Amino acid sequence: MSHVFPRHTKSDLPTAVAGDGCYLLDSAGKRYFDGSGGAAVSCLGHSDAAVIAAVQEQVGKLAFAHTGFLTSEPAEALADLLIENAPGNLDRVYFVSGGSEATEAAIKLARQYFLEKGEPERRHLIARRQSYHGNTLGALAAGGNAWRRQQFDPLLIGVSHIAPCYEYVDRAEGESSFDYGQRVANELEAEILRLGPETVMAFMAEPVVGATSGAVPAVEGYFKRIREICDQHGVLLILDEVMCGMGRTGHLFACEADGVAPDILCIAKGLGAGYQPIGAMLCSSGIYDAIEGGSGFFQHGHTYIGHPVATAAGLAVVRQMLERDLISRCAQMGGRLQAVLVDRFGQHAHVGDIRGRGLFRGIELVRDRASKTPFDPSLGLAAKIKKAAFEAGLICYPMSGTRDGRNGDHILLAPPFILTDEQITEVVDKLEVALAKALPAV
Repeated sequence: MSHVFPRHTKSDLPTAVAGDGCYLLDSAGKRYFDGSGGAAVSCLGHSDAAVIAAVQEQVGKLAFAHTGFLTSEPAEALADLLIENAPGNLDRVYFVSGGSEATEAAIKLARQYFLEKGEPERRHLIARRQSYHGNTLGALAAGGNAWRRQQFDPLLIGVSHIAPCYEYVDRAEGESSFDYGQRVANELEAEILRLGPETVMAFMAEPVVGATSGAVPAVEGYFKRIREICDQHGVLLILDEVMCGMGRTGHLFACEADGVAPDILCIAKGLGAGYQPIGAMLCSSGIYDAIEGGSGFFQHGHTYIGHPVATAAGLAVVRQMLERDLISRCAQMGGRLQAVLVDRFGQHAHVGDIRGRGLFRGIELVRDRASKTPFDPSLGLAAKIKKAAFEAGLICYPMSGTRDGRNGDHILLAPPFILTDEQITEVVDKLEVALAKALPAV
């Protein structure tokens, strides 16, 4: 009997024993193509020799040094590399152990920034419905997914939520993509004015919405309007790239595709590529200077921030991406994956939308294509697809609640950047088997 507390207590999970490129192997010898990179984590696959060597070398030299006393060479080098390639005025890196810690730190930094500036009335955070920013209480409060929030609502801080930029469902008939984006972006200004501009500290959003909606990118011009609104009202823009960043959408930082730079940016997942647990919060020089010129102390911290082994892994991962031009490859292979998905499922009776950027692709499933009506949530379609795909040897990321936290189903694909054309075909073949098996069951 296992003493591990699993995610699902009634699951009987196979035991992973090895990784081989894009594949995971269990103790029975079965191979699974990691079509979602776990949760958009394993961007380099599971056996990158350079990253493994970097981790081993660092453990041999220095395993741990608490950042209350010392910094470390890999942390300094990784921060330098990230800032060298970061957009806008991002200038400082605060390392953490994962995405929820990064977004939690961002919220707290936004609040302390305004305290340091003598604006203590700025306390409100605005985010979007159907967003996901992590599972710690602050991050969960920022997230706009009703299902994830429901049982913890009494514990959550108040956060305002405006409409997402979700063109497939919400763009009105006869409305251009650009006009739609401007309309929903302007909801931010309306909410700022409702709360009182002098009381709003930040707006948080994912450049490409991941787990809760299935690789939904914003339309052209949306984030530029968001940036304008934030600047006009002195509100910080926090971009959550925990899932969509670090090359996943064809740019090292996902916001580059939208032509904007945030005041605070959160990354994780692909930063460590699964070789070590690591995340980071990047902030602008202006925010850092306010802290440095004020109290001089960010009132936040965790034991393992800036961990030498984790930052050594992250450094090796980012170097691999840049030196091997894997980010361009991700964009190129993402286009090929999209083309094959459209060719195979574009006319499928129950596929409503195929979307995304780079190797971050979402397939939204519908009961009726013409009306875009989702399946009844009681059918548990996403869970059935996940099981059928796993049986076929494909790990993918199906989720329910695509539309509002309850209704709608999608499949998220986020394979390693190193996949081949033949493996794209393998992914789509196995996904077709899973859909054929799961859909008759509903």
